[in-house]
Amino acid sequence: MAFLLGNVERQHLKCGESIMKPRISLVTLAVESLDRSLNFYRDGLGLETQGIVGEEFEHGAVAFFDLESNLKLAIYPREHLAKDSGLPLGKPNPTEFSIAHNVSSKSEVDEVMLQAGNSGGTIVKPAQDTFWGGYAGYFQDPDGHLWEVAYNPEWIVPE
Repeated sequence: MAFLLGNVERQHLKCGESIMKPRISLVTLAVESLDRSLNFYRDGLGLETQGIVGEEFEHGAVAFFDLESNLKLAIYPREHLAKDSGLPLGKPNPTEFSIAHNVSSKSEVDEVMLQAGNSGGTIVKPAQDTFWGGYAGYFQDPDGHLWEVAYNPEWIVPE
């Protein structure tokens, strides 16, 4: 038995088999101002980027940041993401998800939180000891995206 995915016919999968692999390649954040977010992530937090690309295309302007493990972070105008996805533009909600940045010490948590605050981020929960034995705090980027900066003594963070 076969089923259709778009115009591609796939053979029926065996129980437990998956085409999707357990990886994330790109995280795209919808932003109000591409320039403001570029300044925050590039100039404030020091993430590497080629800057804004795709401006020659209607609804194409985007900036990509190279992260570790071949992961990329993109910032893309909110209205363009809505148009590209075919969904209506909705109101942002900062508690829908968070992005975690794990570090190797409590002092590094404090340093990253300070850097985020000094770069235009909003500290929403200062770093503190956690119920699970770690140390963490939260900040929001200029568009309200929630970031957790955490030290977990049980995790080894590659330098």
